Amino acid sequence: MINLYSTQIESIALHRVGNKNKSEGIFLSAEPFSLNDETTGLLKEYFFKPFREKEESYFRLANEVDVEFNTLFKIASEIFEDPATLHSNSKKIATHLFEQSNHPHIKSGEVYVAHLTGVMLDNVKVDALGIFKSELKHDFLQFEEKGSNLEILVQQGINVNKLDKGCLIFNVNKEEGYKVLSVDSNRYDTKYWLEDFLAVDVLADENFYTKNYLKFCQNFAKDVVLPAEDKQQEVLFMNRAVNHFAKNDEFEETSFMNEVIENPELIPEFKHYKVEKGPKYSIEDVSNFDIANKAVSDARRKIKNVINLDTNIQIKMDFINPESADKFVEKGWDEERQMYYYLVYFNKEEKS
Repeated sequence: MINLYSTQIESIALHRVGNKNKSEGIFLSAEPFSLNDETTGLLKEYFFKPFREKEESYFRLANEVDVEFNTLFKIASEIFEDPATLHSNSKKIATHLFEQSNHPHIKSGEVYVAHLTGVMLDNVKVDALGIFKSELKHDFLQFEEKGSNLEILVQQGINVNKLDKGCLIFNVNKEEGYKVLSVDSNRYDTKYWLEDFLAVDVLADENFYTKNYLKFCQNFAKDVVLPAEDKQQEVLFMNRAVNHFAKNDEFEETSFMNEVIENPELIPEFKHYKVEKGPKYSIEDVSNFDIANKAVSDARRKIKNVINLDTNIQIKMDFINPESADKFVEKGWDEERQMYYYLVYFNKEEKS
């Protein structure tokens, strides 16, 4: 879990990188950028906001031979060992990015390289290397008094509410290639940023396994539970699955199946589904792992707990107390109307 509210920008370098394919050049600043209170506040919000809003999916710097051959790994290691080298190493980072900028879709833009301190990662204070890029330019209006008239000046600049690309390389897990977070608002050139520039692999940690196992369960509910039973049982299965993750610190698959799969006939189906679909979620050989609470909370917000009926009525289930839906909601068939129905029991209507 990441917290950036107390993070400080210790030093920052600013360069501009063009599209090599279009014969655009590269501009490397001779000196570090001098921060003041106003620019520091704006840049912190500009850089960090997308990471606060993004689901945490971590990567690691990698190379098919050895991580030592990853360009950014070598540069990041030098900066972490001696932060005074940030500016000289930032030129190497900008040049490396320029060398990957060959596709005609890649846009030129400003590159910011920052040494960050006070980052809270999993409740531990660490330093980090931030690499950010602004690409899309927007028209904005400026106004100027000329004599007795007010004139409009049309200028171009970046929108500080939307970072185009960015990554945070945390000074932890060096031997595995550090721990990395990435954001990319412009999906047309993801390969260029993630694969060519950063050269990262997915970091298979507790967050990765928790998120992927719950996605796997969601698809099992849709593909197996729903056809075998009904929509109510699909929703209840996911309620039980999420609650099992929420109340445990460690995941153990046998315990999960016994608690969450109420219909014993579906247990062999679950095992078969894992053999078939497990590789898609990288969980085929995984049956025990630590549970990441943040990933559980993210999944709870995304999973739908609503039964939509073709009579324009919705029934919303409670994720926190799924037993209520089991005890007080009954499904049946009305012979006279030739329609299904849900019978809902309650004592009184709650005030909204």
